[in-house]
Amino acid sequence: MRGVYLIHFLTPYKHARHYTGYANDIDDRLKHHAAGQGARLMEVIKENNINWVCVRRWPGATRNDERKLKNSHQMPRLCPICNPSTAARPQPRKKKR
Repeated sequence: MRGVYLIHFLTPYKHARHYTGYANDIDDRLKHHAAGQGARLMEVIKENNINWVCVRRWPGATRNDERKLKNSHQMPRLCPICNPSTAARPQPRKKKR
């Protein structure tokens, strides 16, 4: 499944509490992250034995959507662990073209 995903670190690493990524196959990419491969931050998280969980997925989102999310600096607001009120909200639907 192609899209954007949000990872929450159960223990913050310095200032980082989240990682946002884009993948053509999110499940495969998460397996790479679990092995400490791919993004440098995820490699460091693995090296420091920090547990993490994928808390949100946006299926069908694009790389541009990922960039907008990263630039918004709103990951704690979007994370259901940091902000439990977001867990109850339904995912926004994309309009059909």
